[in-house]
Amino acid sequence: MAIPVIMPRQGQSVETCIITKWFKRKDETVRTGDLLFSYETDKAAFDVESPADGTLLEILFTEGAEVPVLANVAFIGIQGETIESVTNSAGAATINTEEIRKPPETKTEHSSVLKSEPDVETLDGRIRISPRAKRYAEKKNLNYKGIQGSGPNGRIVCGDIDKALSGFSFPVKEAGAPQDEFTELPLSNIRKLIARTMHASLQNSAQLTHHMSADARNILSARKRIKDKIQSSQEEQDITLNDIICFCVIKAIKKFPEINTHFLDDRIKVFKKVHLGIAVDTQRGLMVPSVRNADEMDLRKLSRELKSAADACKKGNINPELIQSTAASFTISNLGNYGVEMFTPVINLPQAAILGVCTIINRPADLGNNTFGFVPYIGLSLTYDHRAIDGGPATLFLRELRIKLKFSVIKNKIASTAARYRNEGGCI
Repeated sequence: MAIPVIMPRQGQSVETCIITKWFKRKDETVRTGDLLFSYETDKAAFDVESPADGTLLEILFTEGAEVPVLANVAFIGIQGETIESVTNSAGAATINTEEIRKPPETKTEHSSVLKSEPDVETLDGRIRISPRAKRYAEKKNLNYKGIQGSGPNGRIVCGDIDKALSGFSFPVKEAGAPQDEFTELPLSNIRKLIARTMHASLQNSAQLTHHMSADARNILSARKRIKDKIQSSQEEQDITLNDIICFCVIKAIKKFPEINTHFLDDRIKVFKKVHLGIAVDTQRGLMVPSVRNADEMDLRKLSRELKSAADACKKGNINPELIQSTAASFTISNLGNYGVEMFTPVINLPQAAILGVCTIINRPADLGNNTFGFVPYIGLSLTYDHRAIDGGPATLFLRELRIKLKFSVIKNKIASTAARYRNEGGCI
């Protein structure tokens, strides 16, 4: 009996995936472990291997098709074996591959019009639609001309047909505008997710931002020592400014745990451990992986874990569970490398706060003994949900972080530095 190949589920929030490439063709011989196809969710990209030896009897979805998770994607069996109606593992209606091979037999006025429509949208107005969506539209006697597709490159997928059948009104394209005046790009899955998440965050919470600056001389000095040791081969691991800042943030959070919370409408979840989320800019869009139990790590291990999480996001093989908004208890977004002096980060609900790290700017300051000069200051922007956190604790957390950065918790503190730290209310 033919063996179905199903679309895997990657995380509880993933409902559909898009097939990006087939590595095998229909009627081609495959072996267990051979790469069959690749697909992407709204968060990452993955590959699927053959579950058995045999022949790829049928491919039910083409490249670019949007496929429900746990649905049958293909069948593997013995050459010449026929495939009868099989109910896919997602519990949807049966898929008969014989019907897939046959052209639609409906002969209504609508279907005759549909058959004359091409499948690929080009500059002359031809329509781009997936084969499955086209069969679905023809079965429902629906004229899909005028439907705006939500699939890759504007392709019409089955979800768009469902919208049209339910009475959804698609926006009308502007007429008469020169085609070279603008370009319309369909939203990718990850961009849709970001849009929904950010809009929901601002709509469903009471967010405000406090801005503060911290003396960055100490962390810049620590960074310079690390670079010098690497150049002289005394040090192998490169610890960045962002690693040092994250380490100081964790120390400040341990003193003000009310920042390390989730607001759940009728209760507040206060975490005993710090699960640090870090915003990562990738080619596919913004991702926020979580480094679990970051408060148990020393600076070296934290640096390695942060780099590993960022690399996994950029390669597209991050564990989907680690980029759920519930995976982190507090998030940091660092735009310092881009020269941003101040910004308002948006909270990743249900988290109650997020820290924006800004660029370092030289500012005039009192150096003591009536001496003035320019001191490098790093900007800090804390956005918090006022439903969960009041302004007092938020400000005290920022103040503690400023002290941690000025008198860094990194090694090599001299006695005079320790004395100044205690004078400002710190605790070595």
